[in-house]
Amino acid sequence: MTMPTPTPVQSNIPAMLDAARRSFEIFLRVECGLRPNSLDAYHRDITEALAFFTEAGITKPDQITPRLLSDHLQHLSANRGLAGSSVVRHLATIRVFCRWLHAMGLIEDNPADILDRPSSWQKLPGVLSPSQMRRLLDAPREPDDPKPSAPPLWIRDRAILELMYASGLRASEVGAVGLNDFIPDTGLIKITGKGDKQRLVPVGRPAMDAVQTYLNLCRPMLLMAADSPTDRLFLSRTGRPLERVALWQIVKKYAKIAGLSDVHPHTLRHSFATHLLSGGADLRVVQDLLGHADIATTQIYTHVDSDRLRTIHRQFHPRA
Repeated sequence: MTMPTPTPVQSNIPAMLDAARRSFEIFLRVECGLRPNSLDAYHRDITEALAFFTEAGITKPDQITPRLLSDHLQHLSANRGLAGSSVVRHLATIRVFCRWLHAMGLIEDNPADILDRPSSWQKLPGVLSPSQMRRLLDAPREPDDPKPSAPPLWIRDRAILELMYASGLRASEVGAVGLNDFIPDTGLIKITGKGDKQRLVPVGRPAMDAVQTYLNLCRPMLLMAADSPTDRLFLSRTGRPLERVALWQIVKKYAKIAGLSDVHPHTLRHSFATHLLSGGADLRVVQDLLGHADIATTQIYTHVDSDRLRTIHRQFHPRA
């Protein structure tokens, strides 16, 4: 195929890549008859992809690899923060572009063939680093002017944060935990998850101590304000079972104090899973701890720690 003569571009994309891009856009406009808005979308997505490839040292279409495409999509999600729907659009554009490159004989094999289909793409979850998590867990503190007659809610809030991170609980699961579900002698907590399925989850020593302190110093005072007794573990200031929206507010409050943004209850669950896998935990074990019925749901966390996996591969593989 005869490609147009390369012309300089602002993004410094190499001549052969830019010539392929412009020929592809002529194909979309003339042969496919796409409307201007669609052509603009294709142009933006392809230009951004080629700029990413250029930074990786790619100068010709036949140097594009499946791994490079995967890295670009992960960059869009993890570094650019694009929504899942936007990443799906980029992926669809890349698949069309690569099919065209292959049909025109510009590449021998289509590197996009092994990529996940757009319907299976998921946005990677937000995860706190261990140091950020420590800041969040340390955020609940005794106020400078505590009122002796008021329940020390900061003790309850620290117990909640510690437990959510220690055991990877959903917000709804935290609110549903009963007194009898907390088993300090064995270091376990019984959780009733989706579909009323129950599982036993270990609780680390810091979380165990935080919950025990709450039971000793805070919960009895909260229970005094209750209209009727309840066996729920965590109570509101009025002595009622803590609602899910209140848990969201607690997490948001202390995330702000800790100087963290875009943190919600599921962030602690995501961090729990990612930190376990970073430490070498088996994926099946993490699946059981999270209460996932399908391991495919758990596998998303294997992508979050891909930077660490690449580092280990380079360090230990003889041909890395």
